[in-house]
Amino acid sequence: MSQQIVISGVGVWHPKESITNEELVSSYNAYVDSFNAQNADKIAAGECQAMPYSSAEFIEKASGIKSRYIYQKEGALDITRMKPLIAPREDDALSHQAEIAVEAAKLALASANKSAQDVDAVIVSCAYTQRAYPAIAIEVQEALNIEGFGFDMLVACSAATFGMHRAYEMLSAGNAKCVLVINPELVSPQINYTDRDSHFIFGDVATATVMEMADTATSEHVFDVLSTQAVTKFSNNIRSNFGYMTRAEDVDPYGPDKLFHQAGRKVFKEVCPMAADHIESHLSRHNLTPADVRRWWLHQANINMNTLICKRLLGREASKEEAPIVLDEYANTASAGSVIAFGLYHQDLDAGDVGILCSFGAGYSIGSLVVQKR
Repeated sequence: MSQQIVISGVGVWHPKESITNEELVSSYNAYVDSFNAQNADKIAAGECQAMPYSSAEFIEKASGIKSRYIYQKEGALDITRMKPLIAPREDDALSHQAEIAVEAAKLALASANKSAQDVDAVIVSCAYTQRAYPAIAIEVQEALNIEGFGFDMLVACSAATFGMHRAYEMLSAGNAKCVLVINPELVSPQINYTDRDSHFIFGDVATATVMEMADTATSEHVFDVLSTQAVTKFSNNIRSNFGYMTRAEDVDPYGPDKLFHQAGRKVFKEVCPMAADHIESHLSRHNLTPADVRRWWLHQANINMNTLICKRLLGREASKEEAPIVLDEYANTASAGSVIAFGLYHQDLDAGDVGILCSFGAGYSIGSLVVQKR
């Protein structure tokens, strides 16, 4: 690699509508009342279990989440529906996911002082794409009038950092001079709003980053990418089974096992030490210790996970300034969480300050970038 690769721009877009914990719990508990009343005889006979109530306090204590943005609020809180009501679009209309991807891309390009003509490649990397093909990335490329190529990636909650890894490698190889990495996390359709343990977790958002060579970067806030690092280890503890195969399996394509579900305690116990070890190993490649890191832009899945990981690394709890949390407003936004944290909390760093973006999620998968402010 003859030139330094940098992150020169970042964009964070969110829908106008949001749902507070109180709104979510009110809807969920009303659904519980309806379910338990309709199944009172079965519950009494031991044929099924009564659904438990939830509370806003439980959600905040368990996750750190207070609210979440949602692409389409209508339907999500309707106890006769319990899912967003999103109108289908014709094939020749811009898809919902491409629409939010374009919004984030425009913000990132403006942040980087770039136009569409400067971009050679588009990577859309996220937890879900709304269709198999044509690629959302190619649709976005067309919508922005970008010449070059584009492709989609699915790496669950590590998709954003893994997408940035691919951009880094493409730039290193000379296959592109400027890459736009977009994470349109339209996850609300995959939420089981009738499940007490997971209905509160996710929110919708779209983020984007511009990566290029240092000699073409002209924005105010530029970060050298010192290196990237990734690891995967197979686990069934986080799954989403919805897919085209269900048509041939003669099963309910929208059943609870097809939506997002996880063994939360196992994930917490296994991912926290794995993420801490990964981060420490990555930093050591640059003779850095956790104490040398000015800013931790960590995956925003659960505030207790982030607290424990930082405590393992630093030997103490990290301050909000050191490891900013966006969970309270955005909730878990799949792969976009660490990019949101970076987008909202990077402009105050000084030249030479070191930071790390790190995401961890289903797979298991962990991806990180060690960066330094120019």
